[in-house]
Order: sequence, then structure tokens, then C-alpha cells
Amino acid sequence: MSSDSLLSIRDVSVRFAGIVALDGVSFDVARGDICGLIGPNGAGKTTLFNCLSRLYTPAAGTIAFEGAPLLGVAAHKIAQLGIGRTFQNLALFRTMTVRQNILVGAHAHTKANFVSDALRLPSVRAEEARLAGEADELIALLDLGGVADVAVDSLTFATKKRVELARALAGKPKLLLLDEPAGGLNHDEVEQLRTLIGAIRDRLKLTVLLVEHHMNLVMRVSDKVVALDFGRKIADGTPCVVQNDPDVIRAYLGTAA
Repeated sequence: MSSDSLLSIRDVSVRFAGIVALDGVSFDVARGDICGLIGPNGAGKTTLFNCLSRLYTPAAGTIAFEGAPLLGVAAHKIAQLGIGRTFQNLALFRTMTVRQNILVGAHAHTKANFVSDALRLPSVRAEEARLAGEADELIALLDLGGVADVAVDSLTFATKKRVELARALAGKPKLLLLDEPAGGLNHDEVEQLRTLIGAIRDRLKLTVLLVEHHMNLVMRVSDKVVALDFGRKIADGTPCVVQNDPDVIRAYLGTAA
């Protein structure tokens, strides 16, 4: 693991009932980079995300986050460690407002407990005020001011995507895992997303690992791209290098290409 790497994945393999989902995958993500993770359906992208989120445990290999082993960390402690995630299928609380959903995302970093909450101690009130201020900052950053107190269920799909992103950011991640954030968006919305991802990285000084099928978005927003196919890494480098790699072209377009 190089000194500037935030995330280091080494020889990670995952099998499901004899099916190889990941086969010895290794790569690093440098601190402050946006890294795109691409590959056809079934390539192993979401499986790798689930390993990082501690939903899956690899059969072999290691994952280090900030130089420390990640695979021994319980799933419920991942957010406290500094890893946030959005999901391909939205996982919002539909009857709650945008603001309430965002505040849920900050829960991993609250210090209050049942007793302090029940007694409404000054420390609880101060923490609530701090969290409310941080939520307001995210609402402004993601242009959600007009719907901050609206129930999520009544919003457009593109707006719900931004709410989920804001909720992930409320946990103050050092590493943000974005699982197909462009899915279901139109051309203009994808372009807005590209600008937003870059702005979030720059403003909040975080690192992004992006799983995405939208190649134009990945190649324009990423500092580095890793390509998977049938669970194996087939390319790793700058967007220009990866999109011109013969194995990547073959994986997407077929042998005849």
C-alpha cells in the first residue's frame, strides 16, 4: 500500500456456491481521488462494494482502509470508520422529510444516549443544533433548499438520488461509495451529477469510489478507472488508458471488436 492510498485491495476473492464473483482483485485508491469501477453486468462490481461495506466477507485477500485491516470491522461500525455509501436501489425513509433523512445519516457520529436524550441535557441540545447546521450546509450544497421539509415520497427520482447522496455525506465519510448514481437519470441530470460529484470531492476533501454503467460520466469525472470482467481485473489506469485497453473493448463490445 502506497503512502497516499486511502484504500488498498489485495487479492480479494469471493465465491457463492462455487460461482466465482471476484477472483484475486487488487488495486489502490489514492486519497482525494475519484476512482471509477466499471465492467459489464455480473463483473463483480457490487460484490466488491458489499465487501467494503462488510456485507460480504471474502474467501481470500485483504482490504486496508487508512492502513488498517477492514475485514475484521463489523458492518455497523463502517460508517463510524469513515465509509459512506449510496445504493443502486434507493433506501430512503419515504414518509420522512428530506431534512429528517439527512439527519439519519449523521446518527453514527452522535454522542447522545438514552439517558441524555430523556433528560434533554445541554450537551444534547448543542449537538442537535450542530447537526441541524451541518444538515443545512448539505441541503445548500445539493440544492435541496426548496424541498428540505417535504416528504421524500413526493419527490422526483433525480431529487431522491440527491437526498440519498446528502444522507451519505451527513456521516462525514472519508471514502464515499457511489453505487450507480446515474441510473435512471436523463442526459441533463447526468451532467449535473458529474459536476456535483467533482464539487463534493473538492469541497469536502473526500475520496470517491464510483460504480457506474454510464461510461461518459465515469471517463469524465474519474482520476482513475478500474475495469472488471467475470470477477477479474482487466485494466487499471487513467480514463484514457482504460477506455482504449483491448481487453476492456472486448469485454464491452465482444471478440469481433
